[in-house]
Amino acid sequence: MASHFRSTERQGSEGEEQLQPLAPETAPQVEVTSPDDTGAFLAAGTYEQAEESAEAPAVADVPEAPEAVHVVTASDPADSADAAEQPVTTSVYSSLAGDDSAPAVPRTGTPTVSFKNVTLIYPAQPNKPALDNVSLDIYPGEFVFVVGHSGSGKSSLLRLITRELKASSGQVFVAGQDLTRMRNKKIPYLRRQIGTVYQDFKLLPDKTVYENVAFALECIGKPRSVIKAQVPEVLRLVGLAEKMKHFPDQLSGGEQQRVSVARAMVNRPPLLVCDEPTGNLDPAISLGIMKLLDLINRAGTTVVMATHDREMVDSMRKRVIALEAGHVVRDQEKGGYGYYGAL
Repeated sequence: MASHFRSTERQGSEGEEQLQPLAPETAPQVEVTSPDDTGAFLAAGTYEQAEESAEAPAVADVPEAPEAVHVVTASDPADSADAAEQPVTTSVYSSLAGDDSAPAVPRTGTPTVSFKNVTLIYPAQPNKPALDNVSLDIYPGEFVFVVGHSGSGKSSLLRLITRELKASSGQVFVAGQDLTRMRNKKIPYLRRQIGTVYQDFKLLPDKTVYENVAFALECIGKPRSVIKAQVPEVLRLVGLAEKMKHFPDQLSGGEQQRVSVARAMVNRPPLLVCDEPTGNLDPAISLGIMKLLDLINRAGTTVVMATHDREMVDSMRKRVIALEAGHVVRDQEKGGYGYYGAL
């Protein structure tokens, strides 16, 4: 499969670049009357297709048991029995469970993210690697949950993907580029193609909602005409068109997180990295955020999300990578949370 990422040779003409379409959210706050209303943001038919997929029956489509496991090196014998007793059909997230209408992800070609024997050691803890000999591949269009208790290496793994950290040994590839050998001057170009969503929102308090999202485009040199067209559209898609003049402290936690998602997706990144995006939100608000992320993924964007939310992971049945003490102990298709992260 051809890489979704734009080459570094094209970075000099950002204003003229054709951006990839991304699907809107179907949470209750969002109103889209026709595909034409989405303007340059969506390809024809994308919204209807994603909406039909999101409305699939919840109870019938939730698998009773996880499918084949790729890698299992540590597990609790009671996992299977307890998983069967979990009331996944009553979860607020059950409407987002995997179903037959979800697009299949072919694992061919160049992975979006590839770790090859990666070890990360912090200078303050030389005898306790944050990640120890980690190898994994994430392909274009996948939705992957990264789970594990605090200190297991989840955030470290995400920060290697965004090149906030550099591996102590091994290789980290993003869209075929070796980040362990990437020069510092090229890192900003890489990050233009990776959207990031954080638990604490990281909004600029002295800027309005519009200005927070526009700032992401200003930093990469987009012309004012593009900013004026893109920002209102993406805010409308996340249900915040009427609050674009509000400041962050005038918004609820869920609304602030939707601003964060809008800022991450405004440049149509092919990869979205989320570090505990629903950690500070209640389940009802978290559901709206997950609907948005799920539809973004169904439109073709690869999503990698670290989370402690057991109910969300058990209900949605996406691919699950479990970390424990810096090791990958489970890599499972349509997996559940298991006991990782309970401590």
